[in-house]
Amino acid sequence: MIDGFVAPGFEPVAEAFARNFAERGELGAAFSAHAGGELVVDLWGGLADRHRDVPWRHDTLVGVFSGTKGLVATCLLLLLERGALELDAPVSRYWPEFAAQGKQDILVRHVVSHRAGLPGLLTPVSVEEATDDVRMAQLLAGQPPLVPPGSKPCYHAMTFGWLCGELIRRVDGRSVGRFLREEIAGPLDLELWIGLPDREEHRVAVLERSDAFAGEHASAVGDRDADPIGWSIWSNPPRFSGGELAANARRWHAAEIPATNGIVAARSLARLYGCLACGGELDGVRLLAPETIAEGRRCLSRGHDPYLDAPVAFGTGFKVQTHEMGLGPAADAFGHAGAGGSVHGAWPRLRTGFSYAPNLLLGLGAADPRAAALLSALHTSVANAGERGAA
Repeated sequence: MIDGFVAPGFEPVAEAFARNFAERGELGAAFSAHAGGELVVDLWGGLADRHRDVPWRHDTLVGVFSGTKGLVATCLLLLLERGALELDAPVSRYWPEFAAQGKQDILVRHVVSHRAGLPGLLTPVSVEEATDDVRMAQLLAGQPPLVPPGSKPCYHAMTFGWLCGELIRRVDGRSVGRFLREEIAGPLDLELWIGLPDREEHRVAVLERSDAFAGEHASAVGDRDADPIGWSIWSNPPRFSGGELAANARRWHAAEIPATNGIVAARSLARLYGCLACGGELDGVRLLAPETIAEGRRCLSRGHDPYLDAPVAFGTGFKVQTHEMGLGPAADAFGHAGAGGSVHGAWPRLRTGFSYAPNLLLGLGAADPRAAALLSALHTSVANAGERGAA
């Protein structure tokens, strides 16, 4: 069953959402969009938990994996705007221990654009150990670079969060989860967390791996001896391996794992990106200055990532468009996707923010046909609405 609403003119989005269930194997999902400061799409449907036959409801929450990085990026922009952090400062200015093992010249801009040279953690850690973000940051501070710092981007799948989270802690004193809650979620009235309170646990959808996802991960795992960097990125900790997904565990939800364990209501993440797409102000709340957002989505690194085997481009924590157009048809898009198919972002020229959040994981990094259909329909609807308004 599909529920929710679309504003007049956005019916093609509802049709694409329905086809995802009928034709593309959708299990459960939510899709929301803000345009011009208004909620224009808010859809949900399917099952939040297949095994218990729990439907996806209006208040269902879901994990978005690397969609979390967009939340961290927003926190970073706020600290940059306040002058607490500088892109061209060495990380060791704020975090002296980080200078160990020849890392004294690594800059903040390298960390936020996946060029710090630390794409993975060499010390083997369990899923349980990975929930200690302070300990993970300590391990990275003591580790030498794995690839040349400042060179072409190499996706820091897990380590981006621990590095940026520790920078936030060092300059502000609060953890990234607390900073997000107090400085962003609170003022904009958003339901999104890095570190989910126990009282919200009952609302979280259960994530499932498709056969395609399991196969793609198996091919990317990497051998620790033959390919230590690939292993460190995809298999340390072993979050996608074994029986139960780590991302479904209460301990994982409760921790602060800033690269990957954000849990959200799609309408709230769409609202956040809608605010950013409208210059940083929504419903009378000023989150960021327009020039800060413009600087945050400016491309800092671009290239072909050998461990993703795909083109990548990053601003200050955000993904920006490549020729694959993974953030929808808008050339000026920025945001972040997550493993399994979720995608979240902003189209500034169209003043639109969106969030697609499913619980069936289709792929690690490739463009998801479910998201592509929704974003194509949304782009057409927004553009047509603009034409009608101008007429």
